[in-house]
Amino acid sequence: MSELLTVKGVTKRFKKRCVLSDVSFSVRRGEVLGLIGPNGAGKTTLFECLAGLMPTDAGTLKSGDRILPPAHRKEALFYLPDAILPWAEQTVGWALHFFARLYRPSKTTLSNLVQPLRLDEIMKARMYSLSKGERKRLLLALGLLTPHELLMLDEPFDGLDLRQTRDVMALLKNHTTKGRTLMLSIHQLVDAGRVCDRLVMLSAGKVVGEGSIEELRAQAKLSAGGVEEIFLALT
Repeated sequence: MSELLTVKGVTKRFKKRCVLSDVSFSVRRGEVLGLIGPNGAGKTTLFECLAGLMPTDAGTLKSGDRILPPAHRKEALFYLPDAILPWAEQTVGWALHFFARLYRPSKTTLSNLVQPLRLDEIMKARMYSLSKGERKRLLLALGLLTPHELLMLDEPFDGLDLRQTRDVMALLKNHTTKGRTLMLSIHQLVDAGRVCDRLVMLSAGKVVGEGSIEELRAQAKLSAGGVEEIFLALT
């Protein structure tokens, strides 16, 4: 796979506290890249920095040989934060049709998302009335309706039950076969191992490993073991 984006040396401080320290990795076209680490590792801060929503103290984001300044990143990627609630008084159906009209050039049609995400059951519900899992499924649909080549999803499986998680994983993997690239922030390491092609392991704001599970296992000098064992060995 060719590289879609290259992240180099991203550093972010809040006063004297360094939240991200010299974070560097690559995003390859058509892959599911997992950004994993415990709560407080800096995953959401990194997403906000990459999306241009938060200024950094150092670092660059490049597309090929071209540096992407924060103001231009919305053209290259779409970032879907966790636990947001847009248009709380509107219905689920209204939000979905609004996004479908807004991003008409998208390769993904609304009909391809409603059934797999079980949104047909809640189309008339007001968004403020949704459960955590229902809200998550709606947000995933909104993100997948966008046409951007890179879609960044913050905790896409949070609030979903086992069956829903499995179905969403299959849906996301299917989208990469259509030319989409996904970057997922995940704190549940087992979920990351099931859906991601490669992983970026973040601990205390630093990248401690990057690669496929086999590559990370070699970096950790383990002969066997899953994502949890690898992460513990590298940290």
